[in-house]
Amino acid sequence: MEINICYATADDAELIADISRQTFVEAFADQNTPENMQKFLNEQFTKEAIIEEVGTDGNTFLMAYAENELVGYVRLRDNKPEELGDESAIEIARIYATATAIGKGIGSELMQACVDTARQLRKDIVWLSVWEQNNKAIEFYKKWGFEKFGEQAFVLGDEVQTDWQMKRNVRM
Repeated sequence: MEINICYATADDAELIADISRQTFVEAFADQNTPENMQKFLNEQFTKEAIIEEVGTDGNTFLMAYAENELVGYVRLRDNKPEELGDESAIEIARIYATATAIGKGIGSELMQACVDTARQLRKDIVWLSVWEQNNKAIEFYKKWGFEKFGEQAFVLGDEVQTDWQMKRNVRM
């Protein structure tokens, strides 16, 4: 299967919003209550809010296509926690593939595109946060050289969860 990665534009905002909400539900609905999922989607992860992010300064969206079907995406964001000090960094704020595309190399292609983009932007570090109970994602990130450097709270509906902060050096 041929995978093509491209930069999203404002014209892609609605597609990004749809896949964002779809992949979030696919990834986390089984481990969270329907009430918390719905509250999060309705209050913090609305389609309108995601559409507004696309094309906003400081955000870079990448889209993954397989056989002309959108199967994954990334949101990179100019953002850095204090723990990274003076290092130049960019955050992988979201990296998701559709449930039907998981295990087909989409995540690896997207992650490589994140590393390449970080290097093009002359960043030293790429970092992300991941739910401490998302073992599959944590193992994926570790294979890509990420290591834990901190923790932060993530509010999903009425539940406060713990996310690991993980980073990887991308300097050449």
